[in-house]
Amino acid sequence: MKFQPERFDQSRMYRLLSVISAVVVNVLFAFVINKLGLPFYLDSAGTIFVAALCGTFPGVITAVVTNTLCSLFNPYAIYYTLISVLIAICTAYFVRREQYKKVRNILIYIPALTLISGVLGTVFQWMLLGAPQFDDVAETASIIAGKNSILFFLASLLLNLALNLFDKGISAAAALISVHFIPAEVKEIIRHGAWRQKPLTNVELREIRGHSRSGRRSISLRMTMMLSIASLALTLVMGVISVNRHYEDTRDQYSQNALNAARFAASVVDADRVDIYLRDGEDAPGYKETRGVLYRIRESAPGVKFLYVVKITEDGCYYVFDCDSPDEPANPPGFRVDFEEAFLPYVPDMLAGKQIPPIESNDVSGWVLTTYYPVINDMGRTVCYAGVDVSMSYLSDYTRDFALKTILVFSGFFVLILGYGLWVSGLYLIYPIGSIAAMIDGFDPETEDLDELDDNVRRLRSLDIRTGDEVETLYNAVCKMSSGTAEQLRSIRYLADSTAKMQNGLIITMADLVENRDSDTGAHIQKTAAYVKIIAEGLKRKGYYAEKLTPKFISDIVTSAPLHDIGKIHISDTILNKPGKLTPEEYEIMKTHTTAGREIMEKAISTVNGENYLKEAKNMAAYHHERWDGKGYPEGLHGQVIPLSARIMAVADVFDALASPRIYKPAYPFEKALEIIEEGAGAQFDPKCVEVFLESLTEVRLVLEKYQES
Repeated sequence: MKFQPERFDQSRMYRLLSVISAVVVNVLFAFVINKLGLPFYLDSAGTIFVAALCGTFPGVITAVVTNTLCSLFNPYAIYYTLISVLIAICTAYFVRREQYKKVRNILIYIPALTLISGVLGTVFQWMLLGAPQFDDVAETASIIAGKNSILFFLASLLLNLALNLFDKGISAAAALISVHFIPAEVKEIIRHGAWRQKPLTNVELREIRGHSRSGRRSISLRMTMMLSIASLALTLVMGVISVNRHYEDTRDQYSQNALNAARFAASVVDADRVDIYLRDGEDAPGYKETRGVLYRIRESAPGVKFLYVVKITEDGCYYVFDCDSPDEPANPPGFRVDFEEAFLPYVPDMLAGKQIPPIESNDVSGWVLTTYYPVINDMGRTVCYAGVDVSMSYLSDYTRDFALKTILVFSGFFVLILGYGLWVSGLYLIYPIGSIAAMIDGFDPETEDLDELDDNVRRLRSLDIRTGDEVETLYNAVCKMSSGTAEQLRSIRYLADSTAKMQNGLIITMADLVENRDSDTGAHIQKTAAYVKIIAEGLKRKGYYAEKLTPKFISDIVTSAPLHDIGKIHISDTILNKPGKLTPEEYEIMKTHTTAGREIMEKAISTVNGENYLKEAKNMAAYHHERWDGKGYPEGLHGQVIPLSARIMAVADVFDALASPRIYKPAYPFEKALEIIEEGAGAQFDPKCVEVFLESLTEVRLVLEKYQES
């Protein structure tokens, strides 16, 4: 199926409608369940539906949008976004692998969703609340576990798993049944319409991934690493900035609250009565009333831990008022304390009645931020200071909770960003380039089969990549290049075939020149070439010398077989056509046709292209009279030291000499010739060559009869 723009638009519309509908269903069900106060959610049926129908990324979008909207009526929903995202990913993987076709796999899938949501949900609740989110779960777990905190956690976990098994089982069943009833054509458009090329099957996708993994670094791995690092970096930067900004803002707010409280406290203290308060304490008129106002000021100021009024002298601080807390009892009026180390640099300014900046310390009162505001009498003189301590530990704990919530929120969006990047890069980069690479990898210009070459070109064009960017430009260039290469190879093959025919013609002509000088060889070159082919194919059929007997080798030896006696052109007609037995001297001269043939072929190799072709012609010409036992000529080679082409020719040449009449002898009967050949196995001939020759007597007889009749 080719890429179709209209199907792409339809697919995008269907996916958008699916996501919107699923979000509405998720939020609606979650809202109703929340209002009923039931201890589960039913907010993932739409997510499962979209992930099963449209794939991973649309499912992730559905999960993120659902939890974001659900946070409007359930403030904890946004923190469970990662759980919903993992459900979408698990579902998409389950459907992509077609696991839903077996009941056994469905029985694995639903418990998997239960574990994801139940375990992570329980962990997140403990991190956020320190206890189960739902009161019913907490009460039941408390009844089961008593006061044992570990058992309480485990009981809560088991209860959450049971509730999620029901929740996710209902959601998954409803979603998958709904997907089943979607028309097949619509499902095909949704699943295949997003492709910017011919849609790839699961098998083709696995092949591309396997092809990518064969390299040291695949583009898929690089893109995944790049997007993961970029998404993680963005999430971390945004999270750190948010937490730091929140910490600074909260610190500034608490500092301002402390300053306002100190200023307010300073305004309610009667400066002219400070010395009386120090002397008489609670018995002083107006002391208790003033202290009551200070308590109310402390309670109304967020983050304020301590509020007190002190008089600064050179020997230390004297408490005028001290609002006690659950952590520490109040110091009585007139109680003196030494200056804490953090305040020592500011003591001179305080003795002079000046206002000092907020001071952060970690001493007797713990980690606090202290703000002092002067209490001034009617004469404009500072008589004491109203002090307010803001607990930095409380602020730190509050910030840590905020950081945890930020991480949980950003984790879902991190997967969303990563998923979008992988989805886009897969459709527009990884799969198109992977498809091109896989096709090019199967494009073998060395193949002898032009139909296979043309088929590879057609398969490449069938990808129909339409990304609208540089990848499409690359694809079109590769298609053009492959088509041009195929046509060029076709022309080269045509020229090569023409050249080969011309070479064959020249070989036959050269061989005929030699044969015509021999008055009694009787189509020797045609018959020996036929016998060579029979023996070579027999060896290949039985698996002998498999590493050597390639189609190219067989073609070379059959083609060059007629040249095995080319050296006889140097032998005089007197010896060549002598009717009787040759003398020892004449036989030695006759034997030189092997070395003469080798020299002729070596000269041809040095001047003519096609060295592999002529190499076997040289071997045949030089060594077809060598013997397996080493008693042959010209070099006395033995066994497999003799080139295979020459060993094959030895059987073919001797059999034809025996079975054909010569000027010096009549033809042997067919059976007698075969008997002599068989007797020579292991002595004169390669036994494997003799074996396959004797197993092919039907073909041998046909060749012999054909040329006897002609």
